Amino acid sequence: MPDSDVPVPMSMSMSMSMSMSDETESKLRDKVILVVGGSGGLGTALVEGLRARGAKVLTTGRNPTSGADISLDIRDCDAGDLVVTAVSGGPGRLDGVINASGVVAFGSLEDTSDVVIEELFMTNVMGPMWLMRRLLPLLTESRGFVVMISGVVAETPMPQMAAYSASKAALAAAVTALRRELRRAKVRVIDARPPHTETGLATRPLSGTAPAMAEGIAPQQVAERILQAIENGEDDLGSAGF
Repeated sequence: MPDSDVPVPMSMSMSMSMSMSDETESKLRDKVILVVGGSGGLGTALVEGLRARGAKVLTTGRNPTSGADISLDIRDCDAGDLVVTAVSGGPGRLDGVINASGVVAFGSLEDTSDVVIEELFMTNVMGPMWLMRRLLPLLTESRGFVVMISGVVAETPMPQMAAYSASKAALAAAVTALRRELRRAKVRVIDARPPHTETGLATRPLSGTAPAMAEGIAPQQVAERILQAIENGEDDLGSAGF
């Protein structure tokens, strides 16, 4: 699952081709794109899809042994400085950022500890906002793009997931405001809200146990749709769009 573990009807799953024409491939060819959380289930699929299109991909990961290009903790307000340093000493520009990081928790609000609530907001909201503050000058210079993956719970908050839903709704609100802020700078900001996706995140919650859910869609399918949205110039990708 991306960061949006919510049961949805199987009819919402879409059959999408992974083939690409030369024309669509060229839109991301040679672009320098950062994938935050690039070693996760959805992040890995995004990295593979970008490289298949000829993009130059940088990845971040919290675990130094993850194999990511840049090791950082998104909860650190200065994490973005590490990215700026890596870009300055490497490709010299940044054309896009896709944030595929996130954490989840299940259970009633009463049973969700203060520490877990804080972790949800630090990782799902505050971290991405701090990161973008540092990276916006690079994206403004390149007239690039930002993709934040808030998830279907930003549209439909779920019981037993109140804190998690709130963190994702907060991220979606920030993305909506940022899109308007950056319009004149020609930086595109995309909010992606995929339905339940089989990334394995639900098996690693901060607390609680995931409810029974219908089988989600494949992360490769979600990644492909997000990359298509970038290529097609879309700026809002709701759950129905997957």
